[in-house]
Amino acid sequence: ELQEAIAENAHEVWAAARMKEGWTYGPKRDDAHKKHPDLIPYSSLPDSEKEYDRQMAFDTIKLVKKLGFEIVKAK
Repeated sequence: ELQEAIAENAHEVWAAARMKEGWTYGPKRDDAHKKHPDLIPYSSLPDSEKEYDRQMAFDTIKLVKKLGFEIVKAK
């Protein structure tokens, strides 16, 4: 649950930054015209694309634990 939430947030932050730079959705990546096929909501991404964000989220959680922090869900 936490990993997926972090993954979704990372995608949304990435997409917002790209759009702020003038990128828009396009069916194929086109750097010259600032088009990218992943400028869609996280829920619409194929699993193959979500996996990149999930791995980053997993690595972030591992780092937090390695640094001695505990992750506890509020009740």
